[in-house]
Amino acid sequence: MTVFEASTRPGETPPADAVAPRDSSADAPTSVARLNATIRDFVARWNTVWVEGEITSWNVRGGNIFARLKDTRSDAQISIRIWSSVRPRIPGDLAVGDHVVAAVKADYFVKAGDFSFAVSAMKHVGLGDQLEKLEKLRQQLRQEGLFDASRKKRLPFLPHVIGLITGEKSDAEKDVHRNAELRWPQVRFRTEYAAVQGDRCVPETLAALARLDADPDVDVIVIARGGGDPQTLLGFSDERLVRAVAAATTPIVSAIGHENDHPLLDDVADLRASTPTDAAKRVVPDVSEQRALIAQLRSRATTRLTQRLSHDIAQLEQLRSRPSLRSPDPIIESRSQDVWLLLSRGRDTITRQHDAAGRATSELRASLRALSPAATLSRGYAIAHLEGGVILRDAADAPAGSSLTITVDRGSVAARSEGEIAEAPVPRSG
Repeated sequence: MTVFEASTRPGETPPADAVAPRDSSADAPTSVARLNATIRDFVARWNTVWVEGEITSWNVRGGNIFARLKDTRSDAQISIRIWSSVRPRIPGDLAVGDHVVAAVKADYFVKAGDFSFAVSAMKHVGLGDQLEKLEKLRQQLRQEGLFDASRKKRLPFLPHVIGLITGEKSDAEKDVHRNAELRWPQVRFRTEYAAVQGDRCVPETLAALARLDADPDVDVIVIARGGGDPQTLLGFSDERLVRAVAAATTPIVSAIGHENDHPLLDDVADLRASTPTDAAKRVVPDVSEQRALIAQLRSRATTRLTQRLSHDIAQLEQLRSRPSLRSPDPIIESRSQDVWLLLSRGRDTITRQHDAAGRATSELRASLRALSPAATLSRGYAIAHLEGGVILRDAADAPAGSSLTITVDRGSVAARSEGEIAEAPVPRSG
């Protein structure tokens, strides 16, 4: 305990350190150090108490933890400190949103005048009621398919107008405007202001979303606010807002809080940005990057085209240098004699085959002529036909009185049979 000693003479105003807070007056005030020491000594007499609450912030610095506990039924909060020596005795998975019971002792920091509670023990009770409800709603919406990647809309490459829903004169608005305009100076915004926490957050955000979604000039909508504890971000996990975002026809970017913040709006939005600055960078392209890309593509196209032309010119020169193209006349002349010889051989071969075929045809014609009945008739023979055109081969078939037709070399004559003539005996040689 700090001891403040008086060093005054009778009748003089005592120094501030020598005046106890209960004895202070306008003429004899106490010092800040004496006041803080008095508060510390008073608080130090308090006993350790067990308190139940929900963790709303959790920051680790230098091995120590600085956090806040919120009452589960009201907005009352306290600051707590967990020194590095106590951390091994508490669960290692404690995080924002956990419902816990902690053994705390009041601690007043004299130098800064800060009042907090030092934690000597802490344990889980379960998820905070609010976060537990949010997790159930998250599971329900996931089962309905509201978080599916297939239903998320693609953002335009370069939006003409960006709709922005944020708090009036907020840092989030400045971050989005500044970073977007740095990347693409001609970008335009249509900003709708809405409360970003509290009871007005959801209805005002819904109204702003409806107005921007109905505007045909707005190509993408950004909902942005700075970071905060889960309690202040509850509005962006409201089921009404989440379903309205899912039903919107305009692509929506969620830029709520910081990297570790995760309201339901992040899951249903078409794109989740970790911060408002990140949203600005992902909604519009960087003009310098695009110019560099265009220059790179032009250079690449020029190189490819130059290489192709050089290759084709080299191939053309190679073809032109070949003897067949450089001087084709000698090749034609050298081949003309071969063509003439081949033509002569072909002509002789065809002539011989033609003559041989002619002789064979004449021989066949003579053979046919010799075998023809007309040739026999021309030598004086005749053919006798009975009635009905039957050739007479046996004299017995033409008894006396039979009508005959005799065909000779030129024409036919009618005749009548006198009957068979007996054959005269063949005279024998003496």
